[in-house]
Amino acid sequence: MSSSHNNSLALPSDRFLDRELSWLAFNKRVLELAQDDSLALLDRVTFLSIFASNLDEFFMVRIAGLKRRIATGIAVRAASGMMPREVHDTVLKQSHEFMLEHSDCFTRNILPALALEGIFILRWEELTPDERASLTVLFEEQVFPVLTPLAVDPSHPFPYISGLSLNLAVVVQHPGTENELFARVKVPPSLPRFIEVSSQRFVPLEDVMAAHLDMLFPGMNVMQHHAFRVTRNEELEVEEDDVENILQALEKELMRRRFGPPVRLEVENSMDPYVLNLLISELGVTENEVFKLAGPLDLKSLDEVAKLKREDLKAPAFIPRTSPLLAEHETSNPPDVLDVMRHRDVLLHHPYDAFSTSMQRFLEQASEDPNVLAIKQTLYRTSGDSPIVDALINAAEWGKQVLAVVEIKARFDEQNNIDWARKLEEAGVHVVYGLVGLKTHAKLCLVVRSDGGRLKRYAHIGTGNYNPKTARSYEDYGLLTTNPEITEDVASLFNLLSGYAIPGDYQRLMVAPKELRDDLLAKINREIAHVHAGHPGLIRIKCNAIVDEVLMDGLYRAAMAGVKVNMLIRGICALRPGVPGLSENITVRSILGRFLEHSRVYEFGNAGTPEVWIGSADLMHRNLDRRVEVLVRLNSEDGHSISETLDLAFDENTAAWHLQHDGHWMRVNKNSEGLPLIEYQERLIKDHPSSKEISDEPTPRGLVNLLTRVGIRGR
Repeated sequence: MSSSHNNSLALPSDRFLDRELSWLAFNKRVLELAQDDSLALLDRVTFLSIFASNLDEFFMVRIAGLKRRIATGIAVRAASGMMPREVHDTVLKQSHEFMLEHSDCFTRNILPALALEGIFILRWEELTPDERASLTVLFEEQVFPVLTPLAVDPSHPFPYISGLSLNLAVVVQHPGTENELFARVKVPPSLPRFIEVSSQRFVPLEDVMAAHLDMLFPGMNVMQHHAFRVTRNEELEVEEDDVENILQALEKELMRRRFGPPVRLEVENSMDPYVLNLLISELGVTENEVFKLAGPLDLKSLDEVAKLKREDLKAPAFIPRTSPLLAEHETSNPPDVLDVMRHRDVLLHHPYDAFSTSMQRFLEQASEDPNVLAIKQTLYRTSGDSPIVDALINAAEWGKQVLAVVEIKARFDEQNNIDWARKLEEAGVHVVYGLVGLKTHAKLCLVVRSDGGRLKRYAHIGTGNYNPKTARSYEDYGLLTTNPEITEDVASLFNLLSGYAIPGDYQRLMVAPKELRDDLLAKINREIAHVHAGHPGLIRIKCNAIVDEVLMDGLYRAAMAGVKVNMLIRGICALRPGVPGLSENITVRSILGRFLEHSRVYEFGNAGTPEVWIGSADLMHRNLDRRVEVLVRLNSEDGHSISETLDLAFDENTAAWHLQHDGHWMRVNKNSEGLPLIEYQERLIKDHPSSKEISDEPTPRGLVNLLTRVGIRGR
């Protein structure tokens, strides 16, 4: 790696974009979808909600991290050349601009458009007398009993304001006096944020509360009230090698998370300066951490409105279908997945191929098969009522040996995963938490079966989490295989995760953190060598983010040598394409749509014998250095199938955002004649081979939990 570092000295110092600003640009693309009046109206409402949800997590994690580094004096320049304070101030300024644009889109575009369709989000003063009367009854019966007004005076200190809670700052006065008193009332998160007072007529819960403050403060004069919201640092810090029980340590840290320092204060722009100054002083935020917005705040809750049963205002529902490779061998319903795997590899493309009749059915079938002896599974994120976990428990109860590698530090799913880990242990599943100091992010499942007296391994390797719910809205690949080279590699890796084993050489896998960066760099350098030998060079990468400097430098050198580099990046891209003399041979595209583009694909031209790899790893430091990640090389037929899909993604006639060398993303969705370009996901839906429909719920419209969640949660 040192040689790579030395080579980078010849490259320009300003070759990297800032990762935080690149993430903001990603969320701006989400906002552009909300602003696009050619999209279905309630899908646009969903995108508004996603923008807000993404930004919440960005502040809780990334901005909180910047603020922590500034406070501790760790003034190390980012790869972009910016100092932490400079990044922090720039990001806050740009975030404020985007939040104002987001609020303006809601007020000026979405609200009037909804009204034209008979859907109204109203403020209290816009309600009819009858609606107000019905809400008074509702308040008395369902809201008032759960409210707790908290006064601030010499005997009542300023209350703790929990992260992301919506609150009312209330100023009251004793009759006959001029002394004003401050109180805080929390908007209960257990109740719907937008109350449907009559058919398709909604009012914010805080408006209902504000109209009845006299009941909370009887005998007092209510002088003013304003909504506000605090975002806190919610990043976890657990040193699992310092504690005996990681579950207990993590649970303690989850409790502490609620008390993290504030990183953002959102207030209604009508807030009185006295009240605002009190909040700033008590919360300890700075002026540039205050975001003044038109109400209502917390538009993340718009997802409640987006779920209205108005199919005329949503994109047509898409129903996943059983993979044709499974359906054509189908002798029963559901299909015999293990039988198909004995004859061929099965490449799955979700959500176009249904998860429930492929990967989920594979595990359920294995759990019920009397000839299956063992099942091993990684779990990073899964749904609350997971059939995957149920299948593992069922297998253990039938006496099979079951191993679950549970990543309980999956961000913001920690408590959910702790609960699953305990449930699995109670059922007799062997639960392990991977390797000390590393998150297990690889998507692996291994089944050991007695086939005619001989043991045979069946494996699944994927790019996405084993979550049946997100599998309907996240785009991912998965490979079902009995190829002995691959299954032997997977078995070796599971032994490493669960026991004592020295990492070995793998035949068909690339594994992080031991070797993945070096292996990818070697393949990049191989393309350079092919160009020097007179062959064309080609690298195509599809992933969620690229920030690793070593690999970006490798791609720069490849481009300078004449290798064509095409990248499809959903979120963060710190690489600058199109810089003369540096990256003229690099193009970067981004596609957002009804599905979240989540798969990771790495294709190398290899002088006419292409290699295509799929797996769990993005090109980020955490993936390459601090996580167990896996990429698997596909056979030529499956690799060609993915290559054809990439052809469509990179086609100039396909709508996409194009990254410019200055970090600006330009949306290109019309041709020179003003006609719409091909919508990538809609074309894949149309071209997906017809097969038997399944009874899954229709795939959710819009980008559900677009983070990964970060962008942040889709990891």
